[in-house]
Amino acid sequence: MSRSTQRVWAARVAVAVLGSYGLAALVSVAALALPGRTIDGVVAGMLISFAVASAVAVVVFAARAGARGGVRPRVSWLHTWAGLLAAWVLYTVFWTGSLAFYREELTAWMQPEAPPQARQVDVAALSDRIAAHLTEAAPGATRWSIELPDVRRLTPTAYWSGPDNDGAQAFDSLTGAPRFARATAGGEFFYRFHYQLHHLPYRWGRWIVGIAALLGLVAMVSGVVVHRKLFADFFTFRAGKGRRSWLDAHNALSVLPLPFHFMIVYSGLVILGFQYMPWGALAAFDGADKRRAAIAAETVATWPAGTPSGQAAPLAPLAPLLRQAEQRWGGQGVDRVVVHHPGDTAARVLVVRGSAGRVTHSREFLLFDGHSGALLQASGPVGTPAAVLGGLYALHLGRFADPVLQAICFLLGLAGTAMVGTGLVLWTAARGQAAGPRFVARGNVAVLAGLLFASAAYLWANRLLPVDVPLRPEVEIRCFFAAWAMALGIACLLRPARAWPLLWSASALAFGALPLLNVLTTQRPFWRSLATGDAVFVGVDLACAALSACLCVMAVHAQRRATRPP
Repeated sequence: MSRSTQRVWAARVAVAVLGSYGLAALVSVAALALPGRTIDGVVAGMLISFAVASAVAVVVFAARAGARGGVRPRVSWLHTWAGLLAAWVLYTVFWTGSLAFYREELTAWMQPEAPPQARQVDVAALSDRIAAHLTEAAPGATRWSIELPDVRRLTPTAYWSGPDNDGAQAFDSLTGAPRFARATAGGEFFYRFHYQLHHLPYRWGRWIVGIAALLGLVAMVSGVVVHRKLFADFFTFRAGKGRRSWLDAHNALSVLPLPFHFMIVYSGLVILGFQYMPWGALAAFDGADKRRAAIAAETVATWPAGTPSGQAAPLAPLAPLLRQAEQRWGGQGVDRVVVHHPGDTAARVLVVRGSAGRVTHSREFLLFDGHSGALLQASGPVGTPAAVLGGLYALHLGRFADPVLQAICFLLGLAGTAMVGTGLVLWTAARGQAAGPRFVARGNVAVLAGLLFASAAYLWANRLLPVDVPLRPEVEIRCFFAAWAMALGIACLLRPARAWPLLWSASALAFGALPLLNVLTTQRPFWRSLATGDAVFVGVDLACAALSACLCVMAVHAQRRATRPP
């Protein structure tokens, strides 16, 4: 490539990056001119801005269609490099995000001494039992927050805060008694890792993930432009054809789940959109406090705590308040109960609606007088842009899903993981032994195979670490990163042809042996869980066995390629 061509491409990249974000920022501000409330324009502008940014980037590279080569080669270059720059982060996000669809179930599996929790419970009666415990255990608390069980959340948990201390306690979903089990980071680690990484300031992690997500959105839009036979590619797979097989696999994994991948990446951007695209809110509201209050009032179920009166008064029973909410929202419609100033005449009880029976995360709540139990306020409808944002939030989390739809979302997330992985392998296979591709090839081994090995090590650490080890959740996470660092060392020391089968085999063994480890370290082996209908332990054991089988296939394939004569 000549220097003049390099300068042209550098200029085109600069225009694509700066122009796409700059125009998107202008659109987010221009949306304030839309008729309606100011906050509606702020939210609408943020929602539109990310679509504008990805479209502008593609248009910049598709410009001058009549030039030599036409549109597709230019957009193909964008597709390749946007995907490559974001690929390692996107692979990590897709994998940990897929596991996060089962974060409650993973946490329950990682606390085997706790009895199985019922999914159908009387949350109204349960709330009174938990409130009675909090009255005794946290007498000086100024705020309670009680997360109640639903079809997805297995374990009720109460949090309290006050001038004396803060705390949290899990409860049995049937009896309301305090529930004690080993400390663990559980599935929450994968959930938080998928949008803010770890061992980084959380804002940095969110920016890294956000930039990768925007590049991923650009790669998907440009990928649609590039493929002439988009849907025909899904039905085409030529096994044993080397690079052609990787391309067929990449196309197949990209086409059918494409709507899901668009949704999951775009919704992930807009959920944290006011961090990435704050310009509309900055133009609309003076001061950070006003901005936060205006956005929270439209998107979050919250209420000002108010000032305590200083006069003691018993808290009204919570059960009647929750039954009023259930009459409005249906059974298991309550997500949590927040109590401000319990034990004071100025107490307020906020009952927040959950995601059961609705595909939206839009805020909806009832506010009660905590002393008399009188209904003070019911939340009104949110604006259309906030309703769209709430719907995207709900689709991203998937908490409304029944077990079948939950499994489908999980498998589609794994398809996204494999889509990114096959794209990386395809890129290195097409570029031979140059220095850049060699670096990427070793990084692929560390990220693609190493991340799975680290995930298995994390689950092993949960079973093997002493129950009373100090800072146990953090030690589990350190084991995860230690295993990942080991995988990186293997990738650096061995040629990729040797490292791939080694790490795939190690991961297959680690996941495949987890059900046996569960037999040796807990009282809930597979056969007993199957006999008692313990869906969580049965499901995790079966998922580990299925994943182990897939990794065995990958290991065998990698070993055959390593031993194939050049």
